[in-house]
Amino acid sequence: MSHPALRQLRALSFFDDISTLDGALLDWLLLEDSMTRRFESFCQRVTVEILFEGFVGPDALVVEREFLPHESRYWLREILLCGDGVPWLVGRTLVPDSTLCGPELALQQLGTTPLGRYLFTSSTLTRDFIQPGRCDELWGRRSLLRLSGKPLLLTELFLPASPLYQEER
Repeated sequence: MSHPALRQLRALSFFDDISTLDGALLDWLLLEDSMTRRFESFCQRVTVEILFEGFVGPDALVVEREFLPHESRYWLREILLCGDGVPWLVGRTLVPDSTLCGPELALQQLGTTPLGRYLFTSSTLTRDFIQPGRCDELWGRRSLLRLSGKPLLLTELFLPASPLYQEER
């Protein structure tokens, strides 16, 4: 099942210079902790709606190619993260097949568990970068994360109902 917000997520233009962006906005876009945990402070319940989950070939990568090793397949997970049933964020996680060994095999078994609940309980999590982006009036970001040194790329787009926009006003 495809979602219209995935087209916007793929169309994000990323910023090299963030010096002109508002501090409150950057507080959201550069958050290094779990976005799930941040969202939980704005609602009763955070849930995940899976849009797609499965292996894809390298042809499914567009701009992501430059950040991930070339492999024959990648685990792709596309989701809506909802606060009290309202979609607040669309997320796209790409995991090279070589990352999926040892404890990281759990990335294939998340189901409706938010990625942040898994990632931020791992003592081996590091982040190479967070890069803010924008598509039309919507903000997003991408992050290259590493679990035990193994990469995965997470791209997120904040949907119009997201608390990010309530705080921005």
